[in-house]
This record gives sequence, structure tokens and C-alpha cells, in this order.
Amino acid sequence: MSAVKTANVNARIDRNIKTQAEAILSRIGLPRSVAIDAFYRQIIIHGGIPFSLTIPESKLPAYNDMSVAEFNQMMATGLAQAKADDSFDMDEVFEELEAGLEG
Repeated sequence: MSAVKTANVNARIDRNIKTQAEAILSRIGLPRSVAIDAFYRQIIIHGGIPFSLTIPESKLPAYNDMSVAEFNQMMATGLAQAKADDSFDMDEVFEELEAGLEG
């Protein structure tokens, strides 16, 4: 029987990214070393990164990409939602965002 050879991989990543990813891995019972090994194996199988590295189209167009009519329609929709109280409290939204980043 031959011994399994191992190698270390060291990488520095954003703390919040690490925390969020490891929380997901923990929920599915997958150690980070196994996830990294699987990622490397997929790189080998695909002969490159195993997913698209493109920037997805945003659901909301940038101001510079909109006509005046499109911009005015978007603003009118937002105003109607605000008047109908069809919105979220900003403090609550930020609390939820921060809670999601923490874990």
C-alpha cells in the first residue's frame, strides 16, 4: 500500500467570504479541505475554472444605459411604491444584511 501524498494550499481571502462559505460548508457537512480538493479536481476535469467568470447582467440598468423615458418610468414606479408603503425600513434592511455577513 502506498501512502497518500498531501500538499498544503495557502490562500488569503476576505474574512466575510471565508465565514459565509464555511457556514454553508458546515451546514452540508463538507470540510473545507474536501471542498477545495473538489474544486481543484473540477479544474482538472474542465481544463480550467469550472464555471463562468463573466459578470452577469444586472436586473437594473445603469443610469447611462437608460433612456429618459425608462429612467422616468423607474422613478415613477419607485415613488408609487413609496406612497403605497410598499417598501422596507432601511434600518431593518441593513440589520439583516449585517446579520447575514456575520454568520
